[in-house]
Amino acid sequence: MLRKEKELARKRRKRRVSGKVRGTLERPRLCVFKSSRHIYAQVIDDSRGHTLAAASTLSSELRGGVAEAGKVEAARRVGALIAQKVLAQQIRRVVFDRNGFLYHGRVKTLAEAAREKGLDF
Repeated sequence: MLRKEKELARKRRKRRVSGKVRGTLERPRLCVFKSSRHIYAQVIDDSRGHTLAAASTLSSELRGGVAEAGKVEAARRVGALIAQKVLAQQIRRVVFDRNGFLYHGRVKTLAEAAREKGLDF
């Protein structure tokens, strides 16, 4: 039962924040999702409904050594990869959408790695 309550609390937080966080072409939304094994990041232009870039622990660029590195290190690598992909498209500023997840652990590590690589949010 605890698992269901945690998921409902995350959905409540997501619904509350999603009305305030919108991505535009000048400042798209960096959306993070995490499962028990993987972490995913997308950069989305909500005005057109297009995904501009995506990266995850399942990406071909990261697939090799992510499993042995641990989840936090995998989140760091995904954050660096998504920043690299977005910067290649000449986008420096994004809006961070934690998708209802609390800002600590893997979500925080991904955000910090993206900032270190040059994204501004």
